[in-house]
Amino acid sequence: MARTVWHSTVGKKTVMAVSGLIMLLYLVAHMIGNLKIYFGAGEFNHYAHWLRTVGEPFMHYEWTLWIVRVVLVVAVVAHAVSAYQLSRRDIRARPAKYVHARPRASYATRTMRWGGIILGLFIVWHILDLTTGTVHSGGFQEGHPYQNVVDTFSTWYGDVIYIVAMLALGLHIRHGFWSAAQTLGVGSRRRDRALKTVADVLAVLLTAGFIAVPVGVMTGVVS
Repeated sequence: MARTVWHSTVGKKTVMAVSGLIMLLYLVAHMIGNLKIYFGAGEFNHYAHWLRTVGEPFMHYEWTLWIVRVVLVVAVVAHAVSAYQLSRRDIRARPAKYVHARPRASYATRTMRWGGIILGLFIVWHILDLTTGTVHSGGFQEGHPYQNVVDTFSTWYGDVIYIVAMLALGLHIRHGFWSAAQTLGVGSRRRDRALKTVADVLAVLLTAGFIAVPVGVMTGVVS
């Protein structure tokens, strides 16, 4: 049954919707945590340490964090694979382009694929920068996330990469949330406007919330 569902178009769209909502919930929590940087190094570093001790003593040190990481990796892979396979099916179904572009297609809709690629590349860079420190500028300091964030956003390329990725994220969420609601059967004519409004609000809040961190460093509010 699982194989049958996965091979169907509806099944793949459902996987995309569910995995997208899982990532959306994480992004909301992640943004709120990021904004703690405005309360100073002590508060931000304490929050980063708390993430590793969630669930203690029942859960061992970092176990909860690793469970979250595994769930996110599964969600990202499932989302990307289903998106790619649906895209290939769409191309095979109509190898020739439409003579006229659909007038109702928004900019976010038309850039969903490229936005997904940008976000995928950003995730890799973000992990190598602030988790492993492989590409980090200024000397990565284990256990000092506040200083690491300030180092990253003290470089012009760190700001550009992050801001471009967050703008792509906003567009992705704007269309993705509404699309997921349709796939899961939540959407209807009466709810359509409300769902699009929620999608717009989420996209704006998350984009602004994430971009507020590099802006804080660039303006000297966070230093």
